[in-house]
Amino acid sequence: MEIRREDIEHIADLSMLNLSEEEIETYTKNMQEIVEFANQINELDTENTLVSAFASDAYNVFRKDEVRESLSRDLLLKNAPSSNGEAYALPSME
Repeated sequence: MEIRREDIEHIADLSMLNLSEEEIETYTKNMQEIVEFANQINELDTENTLVSAFASDAYNVFRKDEVRESLSRDLLLKNAPSSNGEAYALPSME
């Protein structure tokens, strides 16, 4: 699979990113290198490799779910660039 400039421009458009010409070229090259590396991994012989779900024997240790006091709304809204008094106010995406 080849990564084209148009692919990066499309991803940037979907992500609402304004990329410079230099950034588009850099990201195109970097993404192509990532795809080439993934293709190398796909070429590895895994015929005699044991199937496993995890690379180690580690397991999740869950903490007890406890109700605790939260930060106050006023304190949190002090950090907001703008708010409606109850929540963060975000600019319209239109």
